[in-house]
Amino acid sequence: MIPLTPEICWGAATPALRGPVVAGLDAGGARNAIGVHAGAFSLYQAMAVATGALSEHHRPDLTGTDPSIAIGPFEQWFDPGKIVTFDPWGHRVKEVFAAERRRGLDIRPSIAVSEGRLRMAEINAAIGQGRLRPDGQVLTQAGDICVTKIAIEPVWWLPGVAARIGVSESALREALHRHSDGMYPALRERPDRKVFLPPIGGTSVYLFGDAGRLGDPGARVACRIHDECGGSDVFGSDLCTCRPYLALGVEEAIAMAQSGGLGVVVYNRKEGRALGEVVKLLVYNARSRAPGGDRAEAYFDHTERVAGVCDQRMPALSVDVLHWLGLRRIDRWISMSNMKAAAAAQAGIDIVRQIPIPSELIPSRAEVEISAKRAAGYYSGGD
Repeated sequence: MIPLTPEICWGAATPALRGPVVAGLDAGGARNAIGVHAGAFSLYQAMAVATGALSEHHRPDLTGTDPSIAIGPFEQWFDPGKIVTFDPWGHRVKEVFAAERRRGLDIRPSIAVSEGRLRMAEINAAIGQGRLRPDGQVLTQAGDICVTKIAIEPVWWLPGVAARIGVSESALREALHRHSDGMYPALRERPDRKVFLPPIGGTSVYLFGDAGRLGDPGARVACRIHDECGGSDVFGSDLCTCRPYLALGVEEAIAMAQSGGLGVVVYNRKEGRALGEVVKLLVYNARSRAPGGDRAEAYFDHTERVAGVCDQRMPALSVDVLHWLGLRRIDRWISMSNMKAAAAAQAGIDIVRQIPIPSELIPSRAEVEISAKRAAGYYSGGD
């Protein structure tokens, strides 16, 4: 017997009224969402099922998987327009939807919260140069950084996403259907299903300091929202400032946590301004082979000629995680991006001070990028 399909009332006052997201592989007729969990890895799941390595009817055993710390609920969770790109209850489904799971509904976490340590060469350098000092709590004598690690899977409330980017829900559904080659027919055929788990990368969040102060209006906060750049973040490419800026964000987060505040680093899987790494490297080739060489004034033109647009990251969607953490003010915003700052302001989050990257952290070959961004209106210092 198939359990009744629960209705989702996004932004309701309690999880019981909101209802669970049901999108497991074995959800059957009780499904109320389009797509599956871990959508970016769903094809690997399919192959594991095809080879017999994974049972199509497997359901996760959630014993011992509870969040390492309590997060929320905060007031922003109960406004249907504040968080539209993931499920704010996604880390607590075992607890708040226990009765529904006992009735047989396939309800899975879409957020995981754990504790961990980070090691970064730049942080050890900051210790050696006296900018940071180990305190045994946030930063150990060995240079390890103690953090709370959070993984967030995208869960889109389609009416809210459409409103956020300024289109109708029907136009959004049609575009998603057409540009995924019809991969999700329910986008057209099931307008009653308002939740979509898209097959894209998610978000990682690193919290520095006492997470118990989340939502505390007196807590000072340093924050960087960073978009993925594998070439720089992982392999240290000198063509851009991504890893130096990420390291600066971590350093600022540590310093704020050590002073009694909170540090937040958000890492979004949006490689190459969400254009993808292939497009990014094609643009690198075009820049290096252009008549007159790689020039700041042509920096964005090359991207637009290859991709048709300069940027697809949709910064208006990136602020949801700040609402989820109960934040209303960022005291030190580690970013040059005018678009991210504007998105935060539009969301009602006050930025007290914006911190651009110091010139000494800019790799020599990244000067073209920085000059182009400054000319385009990115923040470079001052008021």
